[in-house]
Amino acid sequence: MEGELDRNIFDLPDLRNQIHVFQDREHAGLTLSKMLEVYKDSNAVVFGIPAGGVPVAAPIARQLKLVLDVVVVNKVTLPWNTEAGYGAVSFEGTVHLNQDMLSGMGLTSEDINDGVQKASRKVKRRLKKFRKGLSFPDVKDSSVILVDDGVASGFTMLVAVEALKNKGAEKIIIAVPTAHLQALKRVSSKVEQIYCANLRGGWGFAVADAYQNWYDVDEQEVTEILDKFR
Repeated sequence: MEGELDRNIFDLPDLRNQIHVFQDREHAGLTLSKMLEVYKDSNAVVFGIPAGGVPVAAPIARQLKLVLDVVVVNKVTLPWNTEAGYGAVSFEGTVHLNQDMLSGMGLTSEDINDGVQKASRKVKRRLKKFRKGLSFPDVKDSSVILVDDGVASGFTMLVAVEALKNKGAEKIIIAVPTAHLQALKRVSSKVEQIYCANLRGGWGFAVADAYQNWYDVDEQEVTEILDKFR
């Protein structure tokens, strides 16, 4: 690994810089649940980031006997590449943009505003679909375990963390199957602990490379998972 791990980052050394270590998101969630055993039967709440984070969060919540919920966050993407994000928007209005990335993109203020508005509309639609009118849980006195299927840049995670803090969360634990070390360093000072099974460094990082079976999770799958828990 390039650089030392921050003291609040915990990984599985045998999986460092490896690829295809998880069969699928279910397997990744089960692996993380073993790392998070200390939270079993506690008052912690597991929050998945839709869409891909929810199938990882579900086995964690199931194995640890915890409540499962969602934090709806969406990337702000480039006009010519909807897979590449330069920021993120959360369900309660938090917006975080990667200014370093924007400086070399040649985007106009109108382009950026359009991107933020498009992401905000998607967040509102998903919020209605996934929460189904249910109020946001009280997290002021609970540990929050925030889950995604991987962290490449960290900006989506930063927005999710800020949104949870705005909801009163004081102890936030990030749990992700795979991540780039520099991305985790970007968020480590904002949270209590980070658990990442497959920590990687270097160039060309892709979340999908950690999985043998990778696919885009659709909204129907997220809805079905949440309905089972409710």
